[in-house]
Amino acid sequence: MISERLKSVILRELRLADVSIEASTLASEVPGWDSLKHVALLAAVEREFGVRFKTLEVMRLQNVGELDALVRKKLAAAQV
Repeated sequence: MISERLKSVILRELRLADVSIEASTLASEVPGWDSLKHVALLAAVEREFGVRFKTLEVMRLQNVGELDALVRKKLAAAQV
């Protein structure tokens, strides 16, 4: 399960109303999620959560669940 906050960012950035976004969702399964939107989406997630992604971290992401886990990891590290 991904956070509602992350789901909201994804739907807002891709200008989608009610598309099912689950942990196992791939970018290729979401209408309008192309390479340009991918970059914009990652920037929006960084702004929303106040985190920064490294290129290698982003390249390793396989699905939305892994993006959610990366965000949670960065937020936890920031609290230490």
